Amino acid sequence: MTSEIKVEVTQEEIIRPSSPTPHHLRSSNLSVFDQLTPQVYVSVLLFYPSNNGDSHSLAAERSKILKRSLSEVLTHFYPFAGTIQSKDVSICCNDHGAKFFEARVNCPMSQVFDKPDLGMLKQLHPNAIESVAGTGHLLLVQANFFECGGMAVVVNISHKLIDAYTLCKFINRWSAISLSLASTDHVVPLVEFGAAAALFPPLDFLSSTRASVGFVKYNCITKRFVFDASKIATLKLKAASATVPNPTRIEVVSALIWKCAMEASRSNSGVIRPSVWCQFVNMRKILPQLPAENLLGNLVGYSVAKTEESEVEHDLGSLVFKLRRGFEELKVKYGNGMSSEDVFQQFNELGKLIGKVDIDNYCLTSWCRFPFYEADFGWGKPSWLSNIPSTAELKNMISLVDVSDGIGIEARLTLKEEDMAVIESNEELLAYASLNPCVV
Repeated sequence: MTSEIKVEVTQEEIIRPSSPTPHHLRSSNLSVFDQLTPQVYVSVLLFYPSNNGDSHSLAAERSKILKRSLSEVLTHFYPFAGTIQSKDVSICCNDHGAKFFEARVNCPMSQVFDKPDLGMLKQLHPNAIESVAGTGHLLLVQANFFECGGMAVVVNISHKLIDAYTLCKFINRWSAISLSLASTDHVVPLVEFGAAAALFPPLDFLSSTRASVGFVKYNCITKRFVFDASKIATLKLKAASATVPNPTRIEVVSALIWKCAMEASRSNSGVIRPSVWCQFVNMRKILPQLPAENLLGNLVGYSVAKTEESEVEHDLGSLVFKLRRGFEELKVKYGNGMSSEDVFQQFNELGKLIGKVDIDNYCLTSWCRFPFYEADFGWGKPSWLSNIPSTAELKNMISLVDVSDGIGIEARLTLKEEDMAVIESNEELLAYASLNPCVV
């Protein structure tokens, strides 16, 4: 359901670190992973229900806490308040600041939760989100206050600085500081920037070419499908096989979406095309050379699974096996480490793969298992998390996030309009997923 809402920005402010960034930290190098990442914003929306207090006084108090805690966390995450240097090799940590917006929404939060509309969710973002990340403020925050007293905190950060892991670390550190202002003290561990760049230094020739993966834009449509815990349990039983007896929930949901997407493509084109499924992977758990899992920035690789033109029918078990094999191959390939040249080569291969016109390419990004739902700023944990992927207008992109119970999965599919028309009525998919249900 599409409904018009009015979002009025009532306040705009620059939030700078509570303590000036020391001179020796005024420059933070980017890694080759960061260098190859496109200049777009990564966005997350965290919705918090009303506590039945006076909405206006509550909004003022919460906004004050958010701004103060944001200022404090930027002392730890000081590059987020900086600017990108020319040639994309470093961040000038000059305390340029983050932009903070406060807005009033002329409806209760329940109106947004009633079959959430992507256009409506975009209205809760700062207007500046339409600009190119990296040309202005690297971090944009908007606190949206609804008529009912509920609120939505929207965080947008330049992808040059973060992947989903780093975004989650930032939000949880920020909420811990905010919670300490509202209640008792919480220790915020120190974070280290630049360590990834020491392991994976930027490549000089990329500074002039600005290489990044080029995705294809079409007339696409994005829709939301929700797989609840019981349906995923049933799907795992169906997809289990001798080769993969205990598939993960991400594997079975991915396999089902892939299967239905291939069927939609075949229905519209009239031919069986080879298909490739690329899944972006957190390399912190794979690369042996990393000193600690909490390295910040971008550390993302990808695994590949393929089907051939000769494969007429696909069952879930065989697709799950292909997905598992692709991940295992990635671990073997980089089991002894990875160089900056290896990173560039992998991104280059991904670009060539996505650029092929004679195969169907699908790309998956998963935020599952990242503890976004732990972000308690002092008024409870979020009742719903939504992300508007930076790839929302790019063909054949799929994003997964947890639902609040940590077991169900919410999927956003971006497909060509003709493929979406087929997939949204696919009986097998709808047996396990609900098309854009109300947020409970």
